[in-house]
Amino acid sequence: MTELASFTDRLPLVAILRGIQPDEVLPIGRALVEAGFVILEVPLNSPEPFESIARLAEEFGADILVGAGTMRTTADLDRLVKAGGRLMVTPHGDPALIRAAKAQGLLTLPGIATPTEAFAAIDAGTDGLKLFPAEMIPPRVVKALRAVLPKTMPVFPVGGIEPDSMAAYRAAGADGFGLGSALYKPGMDAEAVAGRARAFVSAWRNG
Repeated sequence: MTELASFTDRLPLVAILRGIQPDEVLPIGRALVEAGFVILEVPLNSPEPFESIARLAEEFGADILVGAGTMRTTADLDRLVKAGGRLMVTPHGDPALIRAAKAQGLLTLPGIATPTEAFAAIDAGTDGLKLFPAEMIPPRVVKALRAVLPKTMPVFPVGGIEPDSMAAYRAAGADGFGLGSALYKPGMDAEAVAGRARAFVSAWRNG
């Protein structure tokens, strides 16, 4: 079992907390973890993202995989490691950035949309692939990609995923999902996020 699989085998859904504030990250994080989530991502275009990551990492320790999204530079990798994060998520497939992240012991989910990008990321040593944006990668395209990608390489559609759209992607070969605004939007309280989280977990487990 890979280190990423030790989390995705529990629940392969990534909570994307874009726009979250450090002073609200722990109540939201606790609501997600109580619902069953084990992978939490704070995109770097959020207010004080590394502070939020540090708070989550300290709160949950090794039991929960905490990482940063929308990462683009090696300087960001250094800050992520210092904050206690262990997962790098990017909107793009940069082989050099993937290799740099792996050299620092991080898990990686780079964004890809084509076979060329996918295999470049695989050759760079990625742990999984973020199919992004999923709005332009429908299930039939996922099925075609899955036919040529290594069976052991997990793929996670991200972008516009709702509880009722997951089944078609799973049938096409998706291994999990990244969940953004349908799960969390800035200003939502922990109770509202908990309700949405339970809906996604139920859709996955009953799909």
